[in-house]
Amino acid sequence: MQNDRDDVPFSYQVKVGHISANPVEVHVEADASELKALARTWNVVSVDDFSADLQIARWKRDGVRIKGRVQAKIVQSCVVTLEPVESAIDESFEQIFVPEGSKLARQAGNDAGEMLLDPDGPDLPENFVGDTIDAGEVVAEFAALAIDPYPRKPGIEFAGHVEDSGEDDKKPSAFAALKDWKKD
Repeated sequence: MQNDRDDVPFSYQVKVGHISANPVEVHVEADASELKALARTWNVVSVDDFSADLQIARWKRDGVRIKGRVQAKIVQSCVVTLEPVESAIDESFEQIFVPEGSKLARQAGNDAGEMLLDPDGPDLPENFVGDTIDAGEVVAEFAALAIDPYPRKPGIEFAGHVEDSGEDDKKPSAFAALKDWKKD
């Protein structure tokens, strides 16, 4: 489906009203212009391939669950040599969406009013406004999180870097600041 927002490089709009409890399987793939837009957004040399297989279904009464697998082939610049480095992204993901203001989006707290978060537990549901969710934007976000921020060509190491041990550092005397001070 065509992108209707300029800040989203890859879009696939899902009408919430058309989603049933039975998962619908969808395959999405970026075209040439979307690949270029993803490369600009992710600040990489190029995105050669980008696709995802999704399962979209109702979650509880008014929520939506999108889960699947995103795959991409990207080219980045090596942080040492600046030569092109090819990388493959292959990530599974799951995201739950609930309408804005839904009780399902609230995080349970304890008696003191503190939020209890489990870092290994499931993510909190995301809110959506209106009657559509952009599954393409979700897929692109999960792929972006999987990009190596410091890509290196295989076998390339930093050379010539010497860490300062601090042995030659001298601590200034407490009276060094007073050395040049003159009495009037």
